[in-house]
Amino acid sequence: MEALHEKKVKFLEEMANRLRTDVIEIVSGAGSGHIAGPLDMADIFATLYFHVLTHDPKKPDWPDRDRVILSNGHICPILYATLAHAGYFPVDELKTLRKLGTRLQGHPHRSALPGVESTSGPLGSGLSQAAGIALAGRLDRKKYRTYCLMSDGECQEGNTWEAVMFTGKNRLNNLTAIIDRNNIQIDGFTEDIMPLEPFREKFESFNWHVIEINGHSPEAIVSAIAEAQAIYEKPTVIIAHTVAGRGVSFMERDFTWHSKTFKPGEAEAALGELRTLQGKIESEHQ
Repeated sequence: MEALHEKKVKFLEEMANRLRTDVIEIVSGAGSGHIAGPLDMADIFATLYFHVLTHDPKKPDWPDRDRVILSNGHICPILYATLAHAGYFPVDELKTLRKLGTRLQGHPHRSALPGVESTSGPLGSGLSQAAGIALAGRLDRKKYRTYCLMSDGECQEGNTWEAVMFTGKNRLNNLTAIIDRNNIQIDGFTEDIMPLEPFREKFESFNWHVIEINGHSPEAIVSAIAEAQAIYEKPTVIIAHTVAGRGVSFMERDFTWHSKTFKPGEAEAALGELRTLQGKIESEHQ
């Protein structure tokens, strides 16, 4: 993995903002969908697909590609936008999100779209899928790495911790979980609904290496993944602290935007804020 330089950081920040813009446009166009999670995961998706991953959009089934398992499938608008800009399918197809006959379903379907590694919807199953893929890679002596993107809310589910135990027991060092620690879920804040803390210590007790980062910093994301790649005796989880609804002031930290229909004028206001953010990114890197 290449080291980051300032020009690439600017590119990744701009790409993340482009992806956020796409999320607002396609979810508002569909009339339904999840918003807060896709917005706050944009920096992670941009950094993964445009800097970290070993992959080839022209050969989506390439055996030596890195695997990305999206466990929290409801945030698929950001996955779709990223895959389109990475070249897996035409960007114009994003407009078909949730439409009749579309390949861009409300939750991702593995056989429907190139670049989608797993079908997801029911929360809590993604880490088990990723563990199986990572174990298969080890048995086949493959060098690809498996990344499992997860929500913090799904860590309230027992299936997740079965996978945590299995992965830690088998020391699957080719697996890295990245948890969107935005502290919200559909009914409120995680620590009010079912507290997750002490979060770090739970993973450590099951033989995981734990890294906590600012999930909106490309430099922090790249540094954490590089550290994970250097850990040989255990799997790694990156707890990425994020702001739900990142980039749109009236959505940030508001759990009601987990999934919500836009009222008249709200999408336009959100897009206006993202345009302002784009100008700020440009000025900071001059």
